[in-house]
Amino acid sequence: MAEVTMNRGGSGRDDGSRGDGFSWSPVPGPRSRGLSGAVQLSHFFLRERLRPGDRAVDATCGNGHDTLFLAKLVGPQGRVWAFDVQAKALAATEERLAEAGCRERVALVHGGHERLAEVVTGPVRSVVFNLGFLPGAPRETVTTPETTIAGLEQAAALLLPGGLVTVAVYTGHPGGADEGAAVEDWAAALPPGRFNVWHCRQGNRSGAAPYLLIAERVPA
Repeated sequence: MAEVTMNRGGSGRDDGSRGDGFSWSPVPGPRSRGLSGAVQLSHFFLRERLRPGDRAVDATCGNGHDTLFLAKLVGPQGRVWAFDVQAKALAATEERLAEAGCRERVALVHGGHERLAEVVTGPVRSVVFNLGFLPGAPRETVTTPETTIAGLEQAAALLLPGGLVTVAVYTGHPGGADEGAAVEDWAAALPPGRFNVWHCRQGNRSGAAPYLLIAERVPA
């Protein structure tokens, strides 16, 4: 895997929300804090790749920040599938989408991302994973290596040429380090002739800080 280091600060789990700062995004919404975390970096790449009419998946919708971001990128003619095992996460996501006028372009799935291939029909341009736990909620429910790897394998199989799988990895909670290691093993085993894999960390953060893995299916 290739590794990229960034040089921004900050701390804590990144839920995809944004504060004051600057943004290059054509998508209307709150201004970003630049490349301040793993989620912001994933959005930087997704803006470059997704186009109106595309199909995408939010494999861990949480409070709906990534889901809304994808829905705005694919536009009214596109389609997004958003997965979560927690009903409160889906309710928060649905409210966020409705407020933004994007509800109709998103299918909300009450289930884990290990069901991705069962639910999503046909190829997609991007699949987004934001691992760990639901921001603002108790940490009893977290993503696990077994279901995450199953979801990643299905995501890679559904990916169009030139498409991206992005994985924001968090290792600071119990089980997070094991999940991170499993994700890195999965990514390292992807065949170089079919996938480009990047490992992106911030250069001025501790080794326990969140980081981003990107798998691109080699363009045709």
